[in-house]
Amino acid sequence: MKREFAVIGLGRFGGSICMELSREGFNVLAIDMEEDKVNEFRNIASHAVIADTTDEQVLKELGIRNIEHVIVAIGENIQASILTTIMLKELGIKKITVKAQNDYHEKVLNKIGADHVVHPERDMGKRLAHKIISNNILDYLELSDEHSIVEVQAGKKMAGRSLIALDIRAAYGCNVVAIKQGNEINVSPSPDAELGADDILIVIGADRDIGRFERSLADD
Repeated sequence: MKREFAVIGLGRFGGSICMELSREGFNVLAIDMEEDKVNEFRNIASHAVIADTTDEQVLKELGIRNIEHVIVAIGENIQASILTTIMLKELGIKKITVKAQNDYHEKVLNKIGADHVVHPERDMGKRLAHKIISNNILDYLELSDEHSIVEVQAGKKMAGRSLIALDIRAAYGCNVVAIKQGNEINVSPSPDAELGADDILIVIGADRDIGRFERSLADD
């Protein structure tokens, strides 16, 4: 059986999730209070309905209890987001992902049992900031408050040198977990592997260590 998802809130964030899950072939129940937004997804999602998800009876009638993973992507109405999350928890939904508007909202969502809380605007801002800071940073993913994983282009300073010569782990406290060379990904690369300027290193570590690594080895 195909995995089933529900997306509540069809703004830019929820709408993009709904579109991508549907494109990947999953069954998606798309829900919003506004008719025009629902109409946009009638031919994209498996089902698209106008509904108030703060009403427990409405959720039951939608058969939400049969859905494995619900994404709450309600926009600026924090109260509706919180109430919807509470209702979903009470109905026994296995996994609930919720979009948070701010840190206070996130704290409340964590207390009421959201399985995963996301800050799409904040996280995108951090990723963009890291790209702006260094010409070598291609992508950035926050793993926790203090640890991240980044894609770093080797560039001129690292080209022609091996991982063992760069001594990244000892010198900076970071770990190179993979190297992308063209369309190939070399997981757990040999320390003797020589890097090319266009190679991409997948580096994991504490933010402060990654920062030192960027500043020392990134091209000017």
